[in-house]
Amino acid sequence: MENEKSLDILRHSAAHIMAAAVTELFPGTKVAIGPSIEDGFYYDFDRADSFTTEDLVKIEEKMKEIIKENHSFVRSSMPKAEVVKEFEAKGEKYKAEIALQIPDNNVSIYKSGNFTDLCKGPHIKSTGELKYFKLLSVAGAYWRGDSSKEQLQRIYGTAFLTKKDLEERLNKIEEAKKRDHRKLGKDLDLFSVNDAVGGGLVLWHPKGALLRNIIETYWKNFHLENGYDLILTPHIASEELFKISGHLQTYSENMYAPMEIEGKPYRVKPMNCPMHLMVYKTKLHSYRELPIRYSELGTVYRFEKSGVLHGLLRVRGFTQDDGHVIVSPEQLEEEMLRVFNIAVGCLKTFGFNGYKIYLATRPENKYVGEISDWEKAQDSIENALKKTGYEYEVDEGGGAFYGPKIDIKIKDAIGRLWQCSTIQFDFNLPERFDIFYVDSSGKKARPYMIHRALMGSLERFIGVLLEHYAGALPLWLSPVQVAMVNINEEQYEYCKELAQTLKKNGVRVIFDDRNEKIGHKIRENAMQKIPYIAVVGNKEKEAGSVAIRARGNKDLGVMTIDNFIAMVKEKNIPGINEL
Repeated sequence: MENEKSLDILRHSAAHIMAAAVTELFPGTKVAIGPSIEDGFYYDFDRADSFTTEDLVKIEEKMKEIIKENHSFVRSSMPKAEVVKEFEAKGEKYKAEIALQIPDNNVSIYKSGNFTDLCKGPHIKSTGELKYFKLLSVAGAYWRGDSSKEQLQRIYGTAFLTKKDLEERLNKIEEAKKRDHRKLGKDLDLFSVNDAVGGGLVLWHPKGALLRNIIETYWKNFHLENGYDLILTPHIASEELFKISGHLQTYSENMYAPMEIEGKPYRVKPMNCPMHLMVYKTKLHSYRELPIRYSELGTVYRFEKSGVLHGLLRVRGFTQDDGHVIVSPEQLEEEMLRVFNIAVGCLKTFGFNGYKIYLATRPENKYVGEISDWEKAQDSIENALKKTGYEYEVDEGGGAFYGPKIDIKIKDAIGRLWQCSTIQFDFNLPERFDIFYVDSSGKKARPYMIHRALMGSLERFIGVLLEHYAGALPLWLSPVQVAMVNINEEQYEYCKELAQTLKKNGVRVIFDDRNEKIGHKIRENAMQKIPYIAVVGNKEKEAGSVAIRARGNKDLGVMTIDNFIAMVKEKNIPGINEL
């Protein structure tokens, strides 16, 4: 019970014990599936009444009783037809359906106490071996993940081999709740999502729009400095474009219905790449021009089921920090290395220094291109990764159908991994769009194409940033950098002048001139996680100074306005993540 596989077995067994508790406490509840997952386990149930928080407490207590009784997990093999008949007789239609789809004539059954489950195992020896667990939440889930089928209730839990590991996990869950970007977005007045507008469509409030603008400005300058050309493409295009790209044939379920314009069907774009290739095709290109690097903050629209929408992390309209690089085959390795280094450089600027990197290779069945070409591309990408000095894992078969890729997951302040950057090689679109360049011998040659996103999407990236920093963004990213507060009316005019001076020096400042007690104003601005609060009373007014409090209730003392501006300017640099 010391390795990852053992933990997986323990959690899967915990799911069985939970199902036994539920069926005992709530007779008539039907069970579906109950696997272990990365951070714990879940089980799906079909029950007329909704599970409540109080029900979770009862289920936990019943699980403890079952654990104390120490029932053995006993495996047996039975004819499939007999198992199906038995489950149908109990009204367990989901188990019967699963059993029917098992190709073998005999199926594996596990029994512990009064609970029998269809399962291939393995399990712990007995229920008594589960000691450290916790039920966490209830969510909706469709049977087989199909929204046209029954809506089930999914109970999530977690289990560990030691009490210490469980406590650490529960502490992390509590910390994650405090960092929930949806709550922070509301508390800090950054964004909202409204049913009258539509699920998954974000409304950016003034401070949120300013935060986006800060990131976008950095992104554009960063790309110009790194040899990219900025382009802009429309939000809609003729359906014909997406036929050429293949999206209409392979991605239509994620695209919105067509609109008719002058008798022709148009679509809102789900991807930027087809339009980038149309820009490439507007003129002839020589090998001397390659690599050609296009970048765009391109807004795209994709259909996501309402059940998976989640704040900024899963939306229906989002802006990709998109880039496409057209290279000759000889340039692939060097350019993949270059793109990787640019991605890491960008992520470090935002304060992310821990990564998990994957090389995703050719899928076993569904792929385009020749295997020999895949092997050449994968070798080039792997050679580039080796040169980075970073450790990486090979994700066998995890590539896109059109080419291998590098995925970079970032680690946040509480150790969670987030998928953001991806660098994807593409065999497919250069062929479909018939793009070429003129090589050194004057002949047409087919280039390679690299898709890359450094942040993934601005919406998701801002959500991750808010959770990483718990809303206390670095000075350079903070929409409001300084809140100026006066003690009374006597300092009003002086504060107005100081605020104007700060603005002229590029400092983002608000003047809180409300007729409230100074302590109240300081507390409220501190709750907005503003990096600096400048307090002005008569002494500061007479001396031409300000009393500065840094975030975290740090008293920096009194300083002249010139010294304060110099301090802010010194720290107001992308990548400087300390106040």
